[in-house]
Amino acid sequence: MSETTIQAERETDLRSVQPMARSRRPVFVMGCHRSGTNLLYDTLLSAGGFAVYRGYTPIYKMLIPKFGSPENRENRTRLVEAWLRSKGYRRSGLTAKTIKTKLLEECHTGGDFIRIILNEIASNQNAQRWAIYDPDNVLYVPQVKADMPEALFVHIVRDGRDIALSLKKMEGFKPLPWNVGSSRDLLATAAYWEWMVRKGQAHGRKIPDDYIEIRYADLVSKPHATLATLGRFLDHDLDYERIQQAGLGRIRETNSSFREEAAHSQIKPMERWKERLSPQQVAELESLVGDCLQDLGYTLTTPPGKRIRGLREKWISKFYPALLETKLWMKTRTPLGRFANLSVLELSNEVPETTVAQ
Repeated sequence: MSETTIQAERETDLRSVQPMARSRRPVFVMGCHRSGTNLLYDTLLSAGGFAVYRGYTPIYKMLIPKFGSPENRENRTRLVEAWLRSKGYRRSGLTAKTIKTKLLEECHTGGDFIRIILNEIASNQNAQRWAIYDPDNVLYVPQVKADMPEALFVHIVRDGRDIALSLKKMEGFKPLPWNVGSSRDLLATAAYWEWMVRKGQAHGRKIPDDYIEIRYADLVSKPHATLATLGRFLDHDLDYERIQQAGLGRIRETNSSFREEAAHSQIKPMERWKERLSPQQVAELESLVGDCLQDLGYTLTTPPGKRIRGLREKWISKFYPALLETKLWMKTRTPLGRFANLSVLELSNEVPETTVAQ
């Protein structure tokens, strides 16, 4: 059977599929790095009803750019073989022979790849649905939605001043050599945060019934109300007491980039920037991303008269979004994606036949 025939049959099958009950639809947790995506994901898993899986499966970000569309059998084979060597597979609780056969026979899109793997995990755990966590999926919402019309998206956002401080400490954003260890790194990181947030919002506006935005500050300071809102969106019981009792992952153990503070005092997850940034640094940040902060409901501390963009802020506001868009386009739309580095997948030399769910 030709690939064209397979695609035509697949499209016919998709049109004939009955709408999935909202209480069973898959959930994509996403947002800029250091925004609380881990905490939100573990909150969902602790609520019960979701399959527990902490594997990394960057199908749109790495695997498809590296190996090409899984619609092609040869691409699909290489992609599947690479994933079976990854830590994501080793944490799945699946058996290599069974999942490999399913993927090679049924996977034709990135959405198929995720759905097949997570459906198998959920079935093994007798879970009613599944969620998947990857901050960078905020960039791939259109692709996910095209492949998985049933997908729901939860976008968590956090104060960009705290994000800039956290990512700078961890050297989590360094697109150019001069960003590392430089004072301008703080502003570049803030520009990256705004770009990620705006991308997610732009995608979300096109699917308003299937997209929700959650503020990290609300999840931490007003958990009952925030979980009630999120629970209605997902059609899922997110009981706060049950979540705390289960306490999976980051519910009990902090993922803070400042977790060394715990040895001396209680960690403050919000507004750390007020203590660690100088007034000048705050003014520079707020002049650069102040509009975005205010749109998200955050209060600025710098008077309007002092939030004036200098030449550096103006340059950063234009250069970095253009750079990020170009890098994303080159990775996903050109052969340069073949050079994607898979080291983060922690590939092994051999494929274990059985694995333990984690």
